[in-house]
Amino acid sequence: MTVEDYQSGQVLLIDKPLHWTSFQVVNKLRWELKQAFKLKNLKVGHAGTLDPLATGLLIICTGKMTKQIDTFQAQIKEYTGTFVLGSTTPSFDLETEVNETFPTAHITSNLIEETTQRFIGDIEQYPPVFSAIKKDGKRLYEFARAGEDVEIKPRTITIQDFEITKIDNLNIDFRVVCSKGTYIRSLANDFGKALQSGAHLSALRRTKIGDFNVRNATTLEGFIKTLNN
Repeated sequence: MTVEDYQSGQVLLIDKPLHWTSFQVVNKLRWELKQAFKLKNLKVGHAGTLDPLATGLLIICTGKMTKQIDTFQAQIKEYTGTFVLGSTTPSFDLETEVNETFPTAHITSNLIEETTQRFIGDIEQYPPVFSAIKKDGKRLYEFARAGEDVEIKPRTITIQDFEITKIDNLNIDFRVVCSKGTYIRSLANDFGKALQSGAHLSALRRTKIGDFNVRNATTLEGFIKTLNN
């Protein structure tokens, strides 16, 4: 593609690597594109944040296509991942250490399957305190890391599909199709509570956003290599 293509606007599908923030991916791509085409400025943005511990589909928009970011963000998303039953963490995932354990002897595969049905449709969900949502001008994770309590209001989200794909002892693999604003970490925590136990998220991958599929995405490394060839 030419410099004009990126300036007029492109939609890039990137398979976000583990441990990278979405912001870091955007910054890296912007820098690489500016270097490749000797540009002083280029608009680059992403359509929907993925946590550093998540991988998968990240839609990157350049140039005039950045005006479509809100449209992409509003689309239905699909995730796959793993819940670990019997323990919780403050961040609801592996960003923080396990802080509490719970009994699991009563949990059967039938109970797990039945419990998923309670989460399908419109539900109220509390975002994790370890999240980038702003309150009083600060990110929630800033309050959390400072050990400060903060009131979080629930949001109404929609889960279209919630499927258990594998049960391996306390590790539960799942597939979820959900609306914008859904926190899978919160779903893990709520799912554990609904099982009269606890749970946290140990792996997460975004596989679809609307009609875009991670199967059609390229790695960050692969895109940069193609750009510089």
